[in-house]
Amino acid sequence: MKLLFICTHNRCRSILAEAIFNHYGKGLLQAASAGSTPADNVHPLTMQYLAESGIDTRALRSQSWDELAYFKPDIVITVCDSAAQEPCPVWFGNVPKVQWSLPDPTRLSGTDAEVKSAFFSLILLLQNRCQQLIQARLALHKPTSLVELLTDMEQQEKAD
Repeated sequence: MKLLFICTHNRCRSILAEAIFNHYGKGLLQAASAGSTPADNVHPLTMQYLAESGIDTRALRSQSWDELAYFKPDIVITVCDSAAQEPCPVWFGNVPKVQWSLPDPTRLSGTDAEVKSAFFSLILLLQNRCQQLIQARLALHKPTSLVELLTDMEQQEKAD
């Protein structure tokens, strides 16, 4: 199952999702990430906290969604509100889309400990969602069920 995570600048949340879903979904999931207006580089704390979590960061880079036209995702997940409002590239076609409003730990103005805590909370949230998706063992032929599951994950988090 191929997942494409979209965030406008592709420097934190979408990168975290790509790395986590590839790390924990080996053999079941293939994730990529991109943005409509990618940053010059991945946020350094994104790379640092992924590495501290034991997740490989070597292949991670900020990139335009135009670079992934070959990827052919089964589902597109926007992880920031601004990306959810942007017109998608034509190559997305009829691919199902889901919106996850994930908090951006790079925008937090707090102590180093508070910023680190925000990053690790988001990493844990994404790990949990990945595990839920793997455990659901969805049939690849039912994108509606996949959309419902991924949307439910977002709604459950908001309710908690």
